[in-house]
Amino acid sequence: MIINLELYRIFYITAKSGSISKAAKELFTSQPALSQSIKLLEKKLGGELFYRNARGVSLTAEGEVLFQYIEQGYRLIMAGEQKYSELKNMQSGQLRIAVCTAVCKFDLMSTITQYNHQYPDIRLQIRDASSQEITRMLAFGEIDIGIINLRDSELSGFLIVKTLEMESCFVVGGPLKDSFSSPISIKDLWKSVPIIALQEGGSTRESMNELFLSHGINLQPQFELENLDLMAEFAKNGLGAAYVIKDYVKEELKKGLLYEVPIKEAIPIRTLGVLIKKDMPLSTAALSFLSLYS
Repeated sequence: MIINLELYRIFYITAKSGSISKAAKELFTSQPALSQSIKLLEKKLGGELFYRNARGVSLTAEGEVLFQYIEQGYRLIMAGEQKYSELKNMQSGQLRIAVCTAVCKFDLMSTITQYNHQYPDIRLQIRDASSQEITRMLAFGEIDIGIINLRDSELSGFLIVKTLEMESCFVVGGPLKDSFSSPISIKDLWKSVPIIALQEGGSTRESMNELFLSHGINLQPQFELENLDLMAEFAKNGLGAAYVIKDYVKEELKKGLLYEVPIKEAIPIRTLGVLIKKDMPLSTAALSFLSLYS
């Protein structure tokens, strides 16, 4: 049995108010029109819902049972409208971003800080993952925004809303500073000092491997670490030359805690893409973030 939901709304308001006239006033309709709607609902259901009394109308036994169910549904609808309003007004909700930690630190942090100040009620979920894993999560709707290395990435099904350029370099600490006062080749660097690298699996390590392979070197780093912070610390202590994202260590370079090794050959600049999924409507939280970030 298919019944117009507006009839149930009229039934609910009438039952709550206990009066045809009050219900008609609340619903901005006439009393005869409201009475006709109730009769239509009763006809479709096959029984009476109200009986008249001195004060207005009261529910029949069957009407009381129906009201208990309709009331639950009505409250859920009201709760849904309230939640929708909160989401649209940025009073609740979440934003899910996947990006490597290094990019988050040197490129996203200021936007995240501004966003959090403007929308403190939005929960932020920032995930660290490889480009391949980020595209998978984006494709399955597990994240809203992903930032990946564009080279060799499968981009069908995604939209690039922004691109970033990422410059890499080799850095050493004070104990090795004087060893690299003049430009050195990649091959001579490999021969003269231990290499500090990220573990396999990410785009930074992949680009480093390719850089050495382009000079005929199958790289076997002496130190393989899980994040750039550790790499910077190892380099500061004179344990070798670390291959890092330049912007990630710009403060250490400025303060003289690390020193960039002058390399004769050009180190390729990597291009990153800020991606969203095609044909997938973005939440208000995600749209607001992109408006700040673009």
